[in-house]
Amino acid sequence: MPNYYVTLEAAWLVKDVKSVDDAIGIAIAETGKRLNPKLSKVEVAVGSTSCPACGETLDSAYLVAKTALVGLILEIKILNAENESHAAKIAKSVIGKALVDVPLKAIDVVLKED
Repeated sequence: MPNYYVTLEAAWLVKDVKSVDDAIGIAIAETGKRLNPKLSKVEVAVGSTSCPACGETLDSAYLVAKTALVGLILEIKILNAENESHAAKIAKSVIGKALVDVPLKAIDVVLKED
């Protein structure tokens, strides 16, 4: 069975924060704490969004009333999946167990060429 690289998008809520940069740092740190040590091979990064007006790429974080929603990108290698859909389900299940109550969405599944 083939191996896949699966990219998931996660929505992380950060409360009582003063800036977008602080929210991003807290979201990445908290995600890392929940994933380690069992899932230490999951790569965590802040997502990006294009500005609808100018097209510039911005960090995926939105701050209102000292509460931020941070979009994170999580990448994991899934071994021996039947197909792309199966690989995405495995990734969501494995990561979802560590990140309880964090919404996850598969955004990319790529066959790993050996």
